[in-house]
Amino acid sequence: MPELDFWYSIGSTYSYLTVMRITDAAARAGVSVRWRPFNVRHVMTVQNNIPFKDKPEKTAYMWRDIERRAQRYGFHPRLPAPYPLAELVLANQVAALGAAEGWGQAYTQAAYRCWFEAGQPAGADPNLTASLEAAGQDPARAVAEAQSDPVVQALAKATEEAMALGIFGAPSFAVSGEIFWGDDRLEDALLWAQERS
Repeated sequence: MPELDFWYSIGSTYSYLTVMRITDAAARAGVSVRWRPFNVRHVMTVQNNIPFKDKPEKTAYMWRDIERRAQRYGFHPRLPAPYPLAELVLANQVAALGAAEGWGQAYTQAAYRCWFEAGQPAGADPNLTASLEAAGQDPARAVAEAQSDPVVQALAKATEEAMALGIFGAPSFAVSGEIFWGDDRLEDALLWAQERS
């Protein structure tokens, strides 16, 4: 089965759209997905690429664009969602732990649902506890483990790997060395994977 790496960072607004639809889209395409959390804030800081800071017109467009696309997909976010996330790093450390232990996808989807549909910032309570419980995890154990040095280093290593691939934002998709950026490129990435299987 062809494979696609889904590079995402909890904290990326457009990733909400992909997180909520990639499972079904990939299943229809017959493509397996590997969920790859990374720290997009670090990447953007290193690359001096802060897209919405001090840009109210662009920020307003982003929320309206997400709202239009969400309606097309049948999603119902309450926008604008809290942004930016104060606890972006912790949210992604938890995702990294989940990726290693096999519950990262469930946690990520729950975290985005709480963030975009209930207005609860990811990486902080009540979102953090609710998302971990939805993924079948003990919140106290998972949060403590997510802040341990091995998991901190794993997220840093994944972030370095993303940058080495040429990834500069989220969501991004990597297929056979090709990078596709943005929720609106998901179908292109899936097709690329299909054609090269």
